[in-house]
Amino acid sequence: MQASLWCKQQAEFRGIPRRTIDESMSRLNDAIDAHALREYPREACGLVVIIKGRRRYFPCVNVAATPGDQFMIDPAEYAEIEDIGEVVAVVHSHPDVNAQPSPGDLVALEASGLPWIIVAVHKQADGAPVIAGRTETRPSGYKAPLVGRQWQHGVLDCWALVRDWYAQERGITLPNPPRADEWWNDGHSNLYSPDALANAGLVKVAMQDIQPGDIILMQVRSRNLVPNHAGVYLGDGQMLHHMHGRLSTRDVFGGYWLECAVSLMRYNGVVES
Repeated sequence: MQASLWCKQQAEFRGIPRRTIDESMSRLNDAIDAHALREYPREACGLVVIIKGRRRYFPCVNVAATPGDQFMIDPAEYAEIEDIGEVVAVVHSHPDVNAQPSPGDLVALEASGLPWIIVAVHKQADGAPVIAGRTETRPSGYKAPLVGRQWQHGVLDCWALVRDWYAQERGITLPNPPRADEWWNDGHSNLYSPDALANAGLVKVAMQDIQPGDIILMQVRSRNLVPNHAGVYLGDGQMLHHMHGRLSTRDVFGGYWLECAVSLMRYNGVVES
């Protein structure tokens, strides 16, 4: 099951009623289960909220580009619900897989700081969906490994790997901009624009002056003709990167990857306001 994403500008509500549920755990679980079954084979998502001492479930709209294997809650909808009460848990379903959180789920769970309830929904022989399991996982300090992590755009992708390397190895927090799936093919987006790089405290350096920790920006089949892949130079001709749909890895920075490289960026410790 793919991880959950948290960035979306707008979405239609799709007619799902904003119903609140009694605080009884059995009724709460019944409401979650009913929502998950109703949404199958899409991932259902929602929030558990405390209102005047009572626990209630708010179904949300899954606005992910591929709702069959990931979910995304519109920040505007999240904020609207947050204004009603205290959000105490995030809920989503796993269609046709088990209820265990994926690595991407665990990363997003830590970022949310909330428990996550995951409900597995499987298809029976007659085609009808049935609840097949449930887990509740709380934040525990999980960090995805730098090498061998699974791919999930926006959560465990090439820029996330660069950010994690900088956080772990340099104690530096780089920005984490929202990014839509396939942004590099939409005809206009540029995640690594000069302004975005400058705002991240990065300056361009000559390729022949490459040093460990430099960020390599590469262009790999980008219809927008802009860099759409990033890696960290480790020294000794090695780079750390995470290619779309693959596990993160160390690779020789040469051959194909050198041909794809369009610029080299270095953190200079100055972030523009």
